[in-house]
Amino acid sequence: METYESQNTATLRDYLKVLFRHKAVIITTFITVMATVAIGLKLKTPVFESQVKILISAEKQVEATYYRDLIGARNAEIVLTQSEIVISNPVIERAVQAMGLYERPLDYEKRFASALKKPLIDFQVKRLNKQLEPLSEEQRKAYSFRLAVEELKRNVRVEPIRDTNLFTISAREFSPIGAAIIANVVSRSYVIFDLEQQLAELELKYGAKHLSVMQMKDNIEKMRQSLNGEPLANVDAIGPASVKIIEQAQVPLRPVGPSELLTLLLALVMSPFLGIMLAFMFEYIDQTFKSPQDIETVLGLPYLGSIAKKKKLKAKGLHNLSDQIALLMKDKNLQSLLFSAALPREGATTIVANLAKRLAQKLGYKVLIIDANLRSPAMHKVFKIPESPGLAEVLEGKVAFEKAFQVIDRHLNVLTAGKSELNPATLLGSSMMSEIINMAKQKREIILLDCANFKDFQDAAVLAQLADGTAIVIKEGRTRRQVVKAAIAPLQAQKANLIGAILNNRTYAIPGFVYERV
Repeated sequence: METYESQNTATLRDYLKVLFRHKAVIITTFITVMATVAIGLKLKTPVFESQVKILISAEKQVEATYYRDLIGARNAEIVLTQSEIVISNPVIERAVQAMGLYERPLDYEKRFASALKKPLIDFQVKRLNKQLEPLSEEQRKAYSFRLAVEELKRNVRVEPIRDTNLFTISAREFSPIGAAIIANVVSRSYVIFDLEQQLAELELKYGAKHLSVMQMKDNIEKMRQSLNGEPLANVDAIGPASVKIIEQAQVPLRPVGPSELLTLLLALVMSPFLGIMLAFMFEYIDQTFKSPQDIETVLGLPYLGSIAKKKKLKAKGLHNLSDQIALLMKDKNLQSLLFSAALPREGATTIVANLAKRLAQKLGYKVLIIDANLRSPAMHKVFKIPESPGLAEVLEGKVAFEKAFQVIDRHLNVLTAGKSELNPATLLGSSMMSEIINMAKQKREIILLDCANFKDFQDAAVLAQLADGTAIVIKEGRTRRQVVKAAIAPLQAQKANLIGAILNNRTYAIPGFVYERV
């Protein structure tokens, strides 16, 4: 098990304590990240990408200002200009019309989506159908066509190739064959657009019956017939346009982006690191007492012992604590000890009761417990004895001290809190309280006093002047350091004899088999 070691530098055990103490955070983070990544992958329909490589040659069949400007312009400006033309409405609309994308069902993605995503697609389609209900048949067709155009624009990307007159037209689709067809159709639609510009120049210069005009129209018609996306011969793909298709789209072999396996492996590696970072962050911002070292470094008080949270370890902690208290009282000639906590429900009453039983029954001391917690007494509940008469009645002079305390066994007696309508602070601050403690010392070897918490009440500050020593009970993981420091400040100002602190509800974060090896 862990033992207290006063160290100024962090050790491997200190780091392991943080990890084991916040193991729930680490495990939760791991599960959350892995589940999120896995669900995200299932909600992401695989997408394939295919691309066409285009050359801007600026060679044409007619002299025109437009083409002279292309020849003299800088490469970057040419490519950027042509890139914008590729995703312009005339080009994209021709491609949508040629492939009939506007006739696709709204739930087209369902063919390729996972079972987890299909309900989401159905929900989106259902919502879209509600929007289309008020429209006429003609309006619906127009809306579907516009929707297909915008969708294709989102799935087409144009990227210049640095320091060249080349750029690529990439198209994404759920189907690998569909991606190649779309890339080919969009690129050819773009070539047709360029040919149409040349045709307009030729008609203006030579007229509609000129041989060059007729040849250009034949070329345009031939290119229109290729808008089915099927591969063309390289000569036909290059064509007479000022832009040349030098590399047609191929069917992609795998989806874009990292593979699912690689993504899961990265999540598997990174999620523990994220959990560890969160664990140390929570440890840093947690200002409660978590170890014996905190008691000594933060409060400057000796560590007296601890009571474990686990039942099977409580007996050992109580054994060590009682031995420590007995040795301390004998060494410093102390007979009366006051126990109090910074906050309510810190377990001070239970510790006093169990400590008294151990000192009396195992070590043979004659012990008297005085329940000085007149605010919310509980000692009578612990021992299942009557609450009255008790300390309050003795302080008011209603009952003699000798007749007030109750016998638990031949070595242990309890003076319960009793009942009174007077102010507890007035009763505890009276001279009678000092006399009771002195009388108790004459009859018993050890006097243990339990009182209300010292954050909310001044009772502990009053009684600390009467007892030989005062012990602070601190609950691990609950009591904040600043609260305890502020609460004991009045006791320290009054020069109260603070003999140390007890850590209650202590958890041993590191498993024994690990602790023994580090």
